[in-house]
Amino acid sequence: MNILLSVSIALLAGLLMTRAFKPFKLPAVTAYLIAGVLIGPYCLGALHIDGLGFGSMEEVGSLGVISQVALGFIAFSIGSEFRLDDLKKIGKQAFVIGIFQALVATLFVDLALLAVHMIMPDKLTVPQLITLGAIATATAPAATLMVVRQYKANGPLTKLLLPIVALDDAVGLIVFAVSFGIAKTLVSGTVDIVSIIVNPLVEIVCSLLLGAVMGWLLTQLEKLFNSNTNRLNMTIAFVVMTVALSTLKFEIGPVHVGFSSLLVCMMLGTIFCNICPLSEEMMTRSDKWTSPLLALFFVISGAELELSVFTDVAIVGIGVVYILFRSLGKYFGAFASAKATKCAPQICKYLGITLLPQAGVALGMCTTAMQLGEQGNLIRNITLFAVLIYELFGPMMTKMALTAAGDIQPMPEEVKNRRKHKLEEAKKAK
Repeated sequence: MNILLSVSIALLAGLLMTRAFKPFKLPAVTAYLIAGVLIGPYCLGALHIDGLGFGSMEEVGSLGVISQVALGFIAFSIGSEFRLDDLKKIGKQAFVIGIFQALVATLFVDLALLAVHMIMPDKLTVPQLITLGAIATATAPAATLMVVRQYKANGPLTKLLLPIVALDDAVGLIVFAVSFGIAKTLVSGTVDIVSIIVNPLVEIVCSLLLGAVMGWLLTQLEKLFNSNTNRLNMTIAFVVMTVALSTLKFEIGPVHVGFSSLLVCMMLGTIFCNICPLSEEMMTRSDKWTSPLLALFFVISGAELELSVFTDVAIVGIGVVYILFRSLGKYFGAFASAKATKCAPQICKYLGITLLPQAGVALGMCTTAMQLGEQGNLIRNITLFAVLIYELFGPMMTKMALTAAGDIQPMPEEVKNRRKHKLEEAKKAK
């Protein structure tokens, strides 16, 4: 009962917070995250009243399956943006920008934290700064997609943004694997080529293959049904199944075979949208079905943010440097590569701002970084601090950038007046 009550309160808190924040014109994502913080272990949860929020991080973690499934649907939706007709127009630009901005962000963070290491070698080691530089590549697709959906963003920047965010995951996996392998070598003194090069490539290839097979199967099985409701049920079942399969891990000799759920579900969406003639209609129906699931995902994400990181001055200081230089790296990396690939001026100017949100992928990386022992604790806390800041302010900046670029259009006065008129009529009828 407590779990069900916590889930319902989490969803209601998120929805009510969007109403409270409506006068400030903030994205719904930000309201959901703040609602999560309020009902999390550091606020209402600290009262330890059953059903009133989450009393501990263990309680929040017990709902991890919801977050996994939600991320699967987010990746599935982003994968549907990889339609061949669109890729012929923007594929080269997305590929170049996706790789370049990630590498520049890593370079900026590495150089900045190297300076911090030289000033305070006892606070930050070389393995730690190398690992944090790799984590800087990751961009959160969830927050970006929610802002795009909420404001119905559409335009050159949005069409280029979603493929870049998807590509960012693959680039981040490779950069992190190489950097973390070097960090482990510096700590242990032993070189492991398999971990540095082979494992990340195997993970990416296996993820794309699994996603492609599942996408083909989904398309073939949907042909058995004439009802759109049944097709929708089949689509939902396949996304959930794909998320489950992507958790499989096994060893083949010295090689570790694993999957990235984001890459697998993105590939599922890509294959599905390119070979299924009814994919657009199914994606629209799926987006409506997953709306409460994604709202709950962000409330849970807010509850997972650990406010205790603010109590350590060293973590705050290093975290500020990390946030500042990662932001600069993302912005100037996107600006320079967009300019080089002859993108429109508004894309060059605003694309980097939309790439700032950071969450799930980065948290997964910092969990892996715990293999460094005590040195991993600092990496984890700095990443948590950065995620807290980026998740609260990133969606707002994404909305501002998309609005300034013209991809988010203000609601026409005619629509506003029509809604106002309907409300007035409803009041009179009562």
